[in-house]
Amino acid sequence: MNLTLAGMKETSKWEAAGIKLPQYDVDAMIAKTKENPTWVHFGAGNIFRIFLGGVADDLLEAGLMETGITVVETFDEEIIEKMYEPFDNLVLSVMLKTDGSTDKRIVASLAEGIKADKDRLVEIFTNPSLQMASFTITEKGYALKDASGNFFPWIVGEVENGPDAAVSAMGVVTANLYQRYLVGGQPMAVVSMDNCAHNGDILKAAVTTMASEWQARGYVEAGFVAYLNDETKITFPMSMIDKITPRPAESIAEELAGLGITNMAPVLTEKRTFIAPFVNAEVPQYLVIEDKFPNGRPAFEKVAAGVYMTDKETVNKVEQMKVTTCLNPLHTALAVYGCLLGFTLIADEMKDPQLKKLVHQIGPVEGMPVVTDPGILSPQAFVEEVIHVRFPNPFMPDAPQRIATDTSQKVGIRFGETIKSYMKKDGDAQALKAIPLAIAGWCRYLLAVDDKGEAFELSDDPMLPELTALVADVKVGKASTYTGQLKPLLSNVNIFGVDLYEAGLGELIETLFVELIEGPGAVRATLLKYLG
Repeated sequence: MNLTLAGMKETSKWEAAGIKLPQYDVDAMIAKTKENPTWVHFGAGNIFRIFLGGVADDLLEAGLMETGITVVETFDEEIIEKMYEPFDNLVLSVMLKTDGSTDKRIVASLAEGIKADKDRLVEIFTNPSLQMASFTITEKGYALKDASGNFFPWIVGEVENGPDAAVSAMGVVTANLYQRYLVGGQPMAVVSMDNCAHNGDILKAAVTTMASEWQARGYVEAGFVAYLNDETKITFPMSMIDKITPRPAESIAEELAGLGITNMAPVLTEKRTFIAPFVNAEVPQYLVIEDKFPNGRPAFEKVAAGVYMTDKETVNKVEQMKVTTCLNPLHTALAVYGCLLGFTLIADEMKDPQLKKLVHQIGPVEGMPVVTDPGILSPQAFVEEVIHVRFPNPFMPDAPQRIATDTSQKVGIRFGETIKSYMKKDGDAQALKAIPLAIAGWCRYLLAVDDKGEAFELSDDPMLPELTALVADVKVGKASTYTGQLKPLLSNVNIFGVDLYEAGLGELIETLFVELIEGPGAVRATLLKYLG
């Protein structure tokens, strides 16, 4: 069986393999999408393909949408070349249940997969039919400036040379919003669906910053910035997305091949994206979106499991609940300690008494007192599902090495927000013990030496060169080599959202770090000392 539009027509083979096929006219949907696009999405990766692609598929099946999604990739164009074009933009969705069984379906809602094609993007953005542009580009995709507040080198070129030079996701979307402005300024929503606090505000800040820089240099009209700030025209709704989507598992690829499906092997692109024609993910999923769409929107809430349309305040509460307490900080703690202790599966870490206690202390114990109940989802029920059902799922091939990616872009949200809440409540955050242990663990991780004293490869992070340079002289087994090298990091408000010394935690983290570098076995010994 071939995962292509032509191959999909051999329906009896797919059905015999237990794989659900689309029940709508895929060819007609593609034609309508190309003529009158309603939804363009930036970021062609796995969570988008299985979650948002699946949501669109549900809407198409129910007759609540006639058009699919145009997918744009600005960072890793090999994804389009190797995973979209050869498979006619189809995706094989594999949902991993806790009993070991799977639900499989072909998702056909991704009508177009394109690189940052300027002509096609102008066609899309100048069409009055366009309702929304959404994003899953990770936290770092919105960053224009480094920790010192200076534009990144690749952003400088876009700022200095105007819309025609735009290549980053933020530059490309701003340039195309300008094209929409020039042909009458039709309304639309611009929606971040990434895991970062106040993601809509972060997206708006990036777009308006780029637009203002271009206006100051005469590249765009003054009215463009006003257009972006007029909520009757352009909105930046906040959202919270949650679906654990690990890298494609070789075991799933082998299972699919065994069913007779060709070309299922994952590939690693030059930019280190590990991707396959299929996406494997857990069943639970949540998407909470601020209902602020000035040109209309899909009827998400009518058929899509786990999707909630609500107001900004509720989205903010749900997002804070998940990103700062109930899931993401627990994931980051497991990621760094998992790498240090030689784990390759999150599920196996949850069998470790100290690590299980660590995430319990970070979430239910330290985070929960400063979380506001959003009303539509119970924080207690959410974190219990995470700790007792989702993380321990033995059939989820999720690795700490994947979660450890871009940690410098995450710690300010995942830990910093709770620290700030304690400072607001108590004057300092000295009541926290597990969160400082997690931060110390990340600092220890940066040495790239595990608890056996063996070197390992650090996961990608845009700040890796400067972070590793900071601790280059620190040696595991020689605690005396630590002479305060962490101070610039722990006091960096741009990284943590707060000066950790002002929070009353800096010295504690340094103390914990020194204990963690005492020698082989010191990581485990430190966890035992503080977690029993």
